[in-house]
Amino acid sequence: NSLLAKAYITRQGYALLVSDLQQVWHEQVDTCVVSQRAKELNKRLTAPPAALLCHLDELLCPLLKDTACPSKVSFVCDRVGEALILRVRSELSGLPFYWNFHCIPASPSLVSQHLIRPLMGMSLTLQCQVRELATMLCMKDLEIQDYQESGAVLSRDRLKTEPFEENSFLEQFMVEKLPEACSVGDGRPFVMNLQSLYTAVTRQEIQVRQKHPGSGDPQPSSSTSPQGTENQLLNEPEEPVSSVPSLPVPEKEPTGPSGPVQRPQLSKVKRKKLRGLF
Repeated sequence: NSLLAKAYITRQGYALLVSDLQQVWHEQVDTCVVSQRAKELNKRLTAPPAALLCHLDELLCPLLKDTACPSKVSFVCDRVGEALILRVRSELSGLPFYWNFHCIPASPSLVSQHLIRPLMGMSLTLQCQVRELATMLCMKDLEIQDYQESGAVLSRDRLKTEPFEENSFLEQFMVEKLPEACSVGDGRPFVMNLQSLYTAVTRQEIQVRQKHPGSGDPQPSSSTSPQGTENQLLNEPEEPVSSVPSLPVPEKEPTGPSGPVQRPQLSKVKRKKLRGLF
């Protein structure tokens, strides 16, 4: 299985939104949580929170940009009850570095803000594009007709096209292309073709909320996050919206308890190629 994720990392903390197209999980933490969790997972390593956050950003960037993951980095997902834990293993300053993202179910307001509303905005945008293109095609047909009435002749018959009829085109599309176009799969087609549009729509949402504050911004859903962290991390317009890794997700919950470990045993897990998604 694959996961879609949206990540944002700064020197003050990070926010992570993850979905398997059935559920949505979320984590957002500040430097205090980063420092405490790093001490629990890395007994031999001492580093300021800003350095740890920078390292996490460097680990995620190759995944989010759909490039090759460094050979000394591995990611594994575990389902523990309703939570999703993303375990990371790498190196920092020549020492083993471990990190766990503890993602809890996202609130309905977060799902609406980062998935439902952007997808609705994208649908409306694409609909406007279709109308504009249909109008342009009709104008092109009128231009071709004017050339023909002036005596112009097409030099290559294979370039000849029929006049564009919007209703006929839409009916034919519904019959022939709709099943293929609606194939969501693991979300990869959405990422490859519409990620830039998603980014543009979410930026527009942020600008609208800044002009009209108090329009129903969601409250933080993680108990480890201070009030306001969510809006600072997930709604920052100056930075680009990150893409998302695709990671293996086990079908069954692990039998052992979840908790910090010093040296996770990851050698038995078959590594899969990670893909940037959303």
